[in-house]
Amino acid sequence: MKKRYLVFENGEVIEGEAFGADVARAGELVFNTGMTGYQESITDQSYNGEILMFTYPLIGNYGINFDDDESVAPTTAGVVAHEVARTVSNWRNQMSLDEFLKQHHIPGIKGIDTRALTKKIRTQGAPKAALVDEVTQAPALITSLEQSSKQLVKASSTHNAYPNPNTGKRIVVVDFGLKHSILRELAERNCNVTVLPSDATAQQVLNCKPDGVLLSNGPGDPKNVPAALDMIRTIQQEVPLFGICLGHQLFALANGCDTFKMKFGHRGFNHPVKEIVTNRIDFTSQNHGYAVDAQSVAKTELFITHEEINDNTVEGLRHKKYPAFSVQFHPDAAPGPHDASHLFDDFLEIIDSQQRQKELEQNV
Repeated sequence: MKKRYLVFENGEVIEGEAFGADVARAGELVFNTGMTGYQESITDQSYNGEILMFTYPLIGNYGINFDDDESVAPTTAGVVAHEVARTVSNWRNQMSLDEFLKQHHIPGIKGIDTRALTKKIRTQGAPKAALVDEVTQAPALITSLEQSSKQLVKASSTHNAYPNPNTGKRIVVVDFGLKHSILRELAERNCNVTVLPSDATAQQVLNCKPDGVLLSNGPGDPKNVPAALDMIRTIQQEVPLFGICLGHQLFALANGCDTFKMKFGHRGFNHPVKEIVTNRIDFTSQNHGYAVDAQSVAKTELFITHEEINDNTVEGLRHKKYPAFSVQFHPDAAPGPHDASHLFDDFLEIIDSQQRQKELEQNV
């Protein structure tokens, strides 16, 4: 087997076996604790610029099925695995993981002690690293990450508006790195969706005459998307708003909260989240390296609705005055449990409530 190297910013080198594309890439090395769902994770634009390591010891055993893609052109920087299945066995399979990574120019490395590496990341934090066939390639690639990390949302977002037509409520989705599963959830509820680029202005959003606006997930530091904040502040006063993942963080920043970089983030499909008012526990799908500073919320017009049970990070926010709320986790649950999919119904119920209120006010 061809050798490949995982090289860290401190110069440490781990040797493994190559699979996937024969290209050199750098990114932040992060780990995902899911037992399945490797395809959805690799195609999730929230992993743009990240080298994705799977803690489950065997991946690729059920192959790739294009129905499960979360984006058309995945931007994950690389894949790290302990073992990749030599034989694929699933009736839905259309190609192997190795073929899929080659098709999308994503390098992989296997034969890695992912358990030991995960323990190191949990202790030391997520490092910058490179996947290379020649160790000497790594330093320049890692150095270039600083600038490219500021453009992740722009690289992940659509550049042109497009529709996902239906006959129900008009929903504008602002795409910061949209997962297809969000569109699926809205389609199941007959929503008539228009997707706009990440740099859409408030006026461009309102020109679509939306009943509600959804801020999507996406990659990187929310503070690298300052242009979205004015748009959010205007929109939340006009129509109901729902933020997911990066959309949640941007909603928080727009209302005066602060965010911070986590030591190693939440990436997996087994994160327990508590709804504070009801004490309801949902197991959730998560993928984020930044979080909202809980102490900063007290000085704003927002209040915390959900908390992560393991580390008490902020998982949900709601506005005290406007019909606007957000969650850090992925209620679309692709992959993962569907415990929180009811939040899409809650969003539509808020829209109905607002429309009824406006009708009452007009008839007075």
